[in-house]
Amino acid sequence: MPARSPERLTLAQARRVALAAQGFAVERPAAVGNRALTATLARLGVVQIDSVNVLSRAHYLPFFSRLGAYDRGGLDALAGRAPRRLVEYWAHEASYVPPATLPLLHWRMQRWETDAWGSLRRVAVEHPDLVAAVLEEVGARGPVTAVGLERALAHDLPRAKDHWGWNWSLVKQALEHLFFSGRVTSAGRTAQFERRYALPERALPAAALAAPPEDPFPELVETAARATGVATERDLRDYFRLPVADARHGIEVLVERGVLLPVQVGELRRPAYLHAAARLPRRVEARALLAPFDPLVWQRDRVEELFGFRYRIEIYVPAPQRVHGYYVLPFLLGDRLVARVDLKADRAAGVLVVQGAYAEPDAPPATARELAEELGLLAGWLGLDQVRVVPRGDLAAALAGVVGA
Repeated sequence: MPARSPERLTLAQARRVALAAQGFAVERPAAVGNRALTATLARLGVVQIDSVNVLSRAHYLPFFSRLGAYDRGGLDALAGRAPRRLVEYWAHEASYVPPATLPLLHWRMQRWETDAWGSLRRVAVEHPDLVAAVLEEVGARGPVTAVGLERALAHDLPRAKDHWGWNWSLVKQALEHLFFSGRVTSAGRTAQFERRYALPERALPAAALAAPPEDPFPELVETAARATGVATERDLRDYFRLPVADARHGIEVLVERGVLLPVQVGELRRPAYLHAAARLPRRVEARALLAPFDPLVWQRDRVEELFGFRYRIEIYVPAPQRVHGYYVLPFLLGDRLVARVDLKADRAAGVLVVQGAYAEPDAPPATARELAEELGLLAGWLGLDQVRVVPRGDLAAALAGVVGA
C-alpha cells in the first residue's frame, strides 16, 4: 500500500486487496510441506470443517486452492498428532484454527447457556449426572469417539437411524456440550470423520491452553480484517460469528489504534474497513477452484458486491430445484470469478466428474482451457485418473473439447 492509505477503493482494487489477503496474489510453491500448511492457516485465521465428501472434505480444499497438490495425510497429522498445529473448535462453524486462537474463543465456551444450540443446553440442565459421567469417561479413555463412549456407558442404545447427521444420542449431546464449553477438545478425526474427544490438557499444545485475554474481540476482528483485507462490519463479524456489540467494540478499538482504516469501496452503501497492512497488488493472476466453504466465499453478499457473482450453496436444496448442482465450486481466474462447476469424485471409477459447467457473462475466452488445466490438477491430487464432463451447462461443450487435449 502507499504510505498514505486511500479513502476510496474501486471495486477492482478491493477485489485485489481481498484476493491478496487470502493468499491468491502469489505463485503456488513448487513443494508443500508442513510450514506452508500452517502458514496458510495463519493467513486465513480459520478453515471450516464439513463432513460432505462428494469431492473432498471441506477443510482440505482451501489449502489445495492456494498451494496446489499436497499430502492430505500431513494436514491430518497437524491436527491429530502432538504437537498439534491445527486445533478444532466452533470458530466460524466447526473449524480448524491456530492453537493461539483458541484462548480468544474462551468467551464462547463460557456463554454456552445462551450461545449453544438447544440440545447442548438441555442435556447439561436435564442430565447433569450423565454429563459428569461422560467427562469422567473421556478422562479415563480418551481420545475416544462418541460411539466408543456409548459402548462404554451402554447408554441410549439402540437409537433411531432417521434424520441423518442429527440422530445424536444423549451421550453425543453430552460430548458436544462438553466440547462447546471447552471441557473436552478434539484430538483429531478418524478416517470416518468421527471426532476423537480428549481432555484439553492431554491433547492441546501450550498456546491453546494459555489464559484467555480480558478483551479478545479486537484481536479476533483483526484476524478477520487481515484475512479479508477490506471488509464491512458485517463481513468482519461473520468471520468468527461474533455478536454485533462485540464486533463493533473490536472495530472501534482497531480504528482508534489505526489498525483499521475506514474506506469507501466503489458505490457500496455500507462503510468498509481496510487493514493497515493490506496489500494492493497491481495485478492478480490467480487460478483456483473454490470449495463452497472456502473463506473467500463464506459471505455470499460480499462475493456478489465485490465480484458480481451470485453464489448459493445448493447441497440442502431438493435436486429438482437446484440451479447449478449439488457441490458447486466457483472458478477464480485472474481477479474474477468467471465460472462454476458441479463436481463429484467417482473414486471407484477413478474419474473426476464435472456434472455441470457454467460460465459467467464476462468470462474470458481462455476460461474453458484454464478450467480444464485446474481440473486436471485437482483430479491428480485426488488420485483420480481422468476428468469427464457431463453435457450440462453453457460451458460444458467448450470444456469437454479441451479436457484431456
